[in-house]
Amino acid sequence: MRPATPQTLLGVGTLTLGALLAAGATQISAEAGYAGVGPNFLPWLVAVALMLCGGFLVWEARSGGFREMEEPSGAASGFWPGFAWVSAGILANAALITRLGFILSCALCFVLAVRGFKASQGRPDRSPKAWLVDALIGMAIAAPVYWMFTQLLAISLPSLTTTGWL
Repeated sequence: MRPATPQTLLGVGTLTLGALLAAGATQISAEAGYAGVGPNFLPWLVAVALMLCGGFLVWEARSGGFREMEEPSGAASGFWPGFAWVSAGILANAALITRLGFILSCALCFVLAVRGFKASQGRPDRSPKAWLVDALIGMAIAAPVYWMFTQLLAISLPSLTTTGWL
């Protein structure tokens, strides 16, 4: 038996995550609902899949390690300014979605994430035109998603106005 490696720990962590999800699924009602499945079906499905993957990862690591792994690409360390831009976008979206509405908060998240990704590629463009173009692209992506959820699926998302279109 080989000593524990980071690969084995990854498998054990995946198994543990699956077990924790299964424990949480036991707390969800099993009453059958729409289409004959209850609300605990999906958590159980994901828990079983995670535990199967975790078991396979442990077996793979203990029987010779992950085979045919490619050398990692990219920089030796993370690009922290890019991480900060993307994190700011996600946090701003979470903080402002009820104030600005889904479309504008998601567009802001998109703009900030693009700043981070472009900076990580060595192409930081902070011109007003770039900010505007990214904001318009973000709104062009978020608006159809918002309309599909609210108008077609009747799922309520935060809006800027009471019309249901912004």
